Amino acid sequence: MPTERRRPRLRVLVLAGMVVGSLATLGWWIFGPPGVFVELTQRSWRMEIEIERLRPETGSDWCDELPAGAYDISRRTVEVDPTGRRAGPGEHCRYTVLAWRRAWLARNAGGPETTPDWPRPPLRITAPGEAGGERLGKRRAFYEIELRDRANHAWTCSVDPTRWKALRTGMRFRIPVNRWSTADCARMYPSDI
Repeated sequence: MPTERRRPRLRVLVLAGMVVGSLATLGWWIFGPPGVFVELTQRSWRMEIEIERLRPETGSDWCDELPAGAYDISRRTVEVDPTGRRAGPGEHCRYTVLAWRRAWLARNAGGPETTPDWPRPPLRITAPGEAGGERLGKRRAFYEIELRDRANHAWTCSVDPTRWKALRTGMRFRIPVNRWSTADCARMYPSDI
């Protein structure tokens, strides 16, 4: 008789434990840390240097406000300033000036098996002040990781070089993703799942 009484109690306890466990799991998914479970599938680096070329450019301005180095100056008639900033009429000039402008991009890229290294592009060398010469411009370094979820959605995150070196393919993370499928890489944190 006592055994028969214990069986319904045991069933109720087991059922209650299952319900509590299910509610705890559901609560974790609803109220736990936000995000998608992802796995690090690839690490890559990219080093870029803008190459600038000295080029002639035409422009126009008031003759008494021409930039330094202007040449091929052609004066036009005396005009009144349409903006009203100048008190009286003045001469307007067309001119040519040499200016450094982005011409192309030198790039080195690789993965964890190669050492990040800046490109060493060949530059055109001309006499000082002569059009056609090239120089190194802005430098940019990118250390990126690719993350994929179970549905094979991919996100690329930029990280600092120190963290990039510490990460390994196969590591798992949880990362917040908004309704436009944009990942918040700064809030990525390790996951045990």
